[in-house]
Amino acid sequence: MPSPSPRERYREQVRAEVRSHALNQLAETGAAGISLNAIAKQMGLSGPALYRYFTNRDELVTELISEAYREVAETVRAAAENEDDPERRPAAIGHALRDWALAQPHRYFLILGTPVPGYHAPPETTERARQVMAVFLDTFAALPTASHHGLDDHIEQHGTWADGHPASPAARRRALTFWTRLHGVVSLELAGQFTGMGFDPDRLFADELETILADR
Repeated sequence: MPSPSPRERYREQVRAEVRSHALNQLAETGAAGISLNAIAKQMGLSGPALYRYFTNRDELVTELISEAYREVAETVRAAAENEDDPERRPAAIGHALRDWALAQPHRYFLILGTPVPGYHAPPETTERARQVMAVFLDTFAALPTASHHGLDDHIEQHGTWADGHPASPAARRRALTFWTRLHGVVSLELAGQFTGMGFDPDRLFADELETILADR
């Protein structure tokens, strides 16, 4: 594979700097505050000059979303691969996901929070999200067959979100509820809803994980 040319390297450097400024905006004002024109001023460029690197705000947001999903997928995949005991693997994944979210809540909310106003995600971002879910599905598919649940039949009939994964309906149901329930706890913690309540969020999260995994 040929090395990138000086022009290509410069282009990627500028794009990386734009993404860095956008992440700062994201942390300070949320996704709605991402502005290419504001970034251009910070970089000493004109708006039209910056649009040579990103055609519009949506292209920039898409890159931020794709990169966040890529990191989450790598994080949960590494947690799964580093835990040899299949029974302990879901907890390892859950703690790794929460750690990532606590370290960069603005990026977590970008991909799993309120939709960005006026933004329509292209198909590639959906594919990134499926990579995360694939780790959950692999994890629960490796566990002993779960008992039948009333939701299993519905999931078997409406399983396009699993993208053809061979996991059983019961394993799919456990992967789905694992994701939704953990997301609920993590989102409340990141939003500051536990502040001043006097309990330890670490213990709450660990207990919620235990409860989820006990429900087969």
